[in-house]
Amino acid sequence: QVELVESGGGLVQAGGSLRLSCAASGRTFSTYAMGWFRQAPGKEREFVASISWGGGSTVYADSVKGRFTISRDNAKNTVYLQMNSLKPEDTAVYYCAARGRGPYNWRVNDDGYWGRGTQVTVSS
Repeated sequence: QVELVESGGGLVQAGGSLRLSCAASGRTFSTYAMGWFRQAPGKEREFVASISWGGGSTVYADSVKGRFTISRDNAKNTVYLQMNSLKPEDTAVYYCAARGRGPYNWRVNDDGYWGRGTQVTVSS
């Protein structure tokens, strides 16, 4: 069992930056690939980024490549999402996810664990 708690969301102007954190419980954190999804109002939840258990492999959605960076600190049981050059279309609830497999081809309905989400609002 893995419990995930996100933090770091908030209101920021377009062009600004935020860093999201996801703290995980459990001693098996380092065996899970971790990632982020987001869901904007009226839209389906979508993949944002993922990272392998050791941090050596990362995957990004095309919409965030070059602007967002995912990283993890297994000693702190935490995964991060550094978001730069934010746009109004990045406004969404951001969810942390843990998967017991590699970071590739993640789907919303994959088996795994979810956090409760943190709101990110980007004003124009």
